[in-house]
Amino acid sequence: MKIICIGRNYSEHAKELNNPLPENPMFFMKPDTALLIKNRPFYIPDFSEEIHYETELVIKISKNGKNVQEKFAHNYYDKIALGIDFTARDIQKKCKEKGHPWEIAKAFDHSAPISTFIPISELNNRDKINFRMDLNDKTVQNGNSKDMIFSFEKIISYVSQFIYLKMGDILFTGTPAGVGKVNIGDRITAYLEERKMLDFMIK
Repeated sequence: MKIICIGRNYSEHAKELNNPLPENPMFFMKPDTALLIKNRPFYIPDFSEEIHYETELVIKISKNGKNVQEKFAHNYYDKIALGIDFTARDIQKKCKEKGHPWEIAKAFDHSAPISTFIPISELNNRDKINFRMDLNDKTVQNGNSKDMIFSFEKIISYVSQFIYLKMGDILFTGTPAGVGKVNIGDRITAYLEERKMLDFMIK
């Protein structure tokens, strides 16, 4: 099982971090040890003083594929979840300055909390999926899949040019604006449409 993550897929998020908009989907990967399931608490690692939340729609690959054409890509996923791409922003900044890879800031253990998956067929409109994240009961991120620079289908098609996609792989599809720091004692809740998907503590 692979965890593939798309960066800078919402223009407002790219702007808030002063990043240029990508011409193609920009992706990186996390190991399976990054997963944090069942609303278990997230423990702030001792190597960073600036862990940021990034709330994302996550899709699960439902069939194997290589070089998937975009027009057929809708057949390659059927379930959706919400996830948090925790980022050590202070370390990421240093990596960017030195031109180093980001994995040390993105792929650390438990950096990818994820909800249970639900059939995407349960949503009213798979092209306009609302989601949000609350920090201590205050909404800090609001997103809609229609605002993605690259659609689910474009992401699948592009990534599959480079990496063979297997059933069970999961794709984090980018975060909207509103990212920020977490602190010990914070509570994160996240909603897909009006369904609560995540509810866990920061320790």
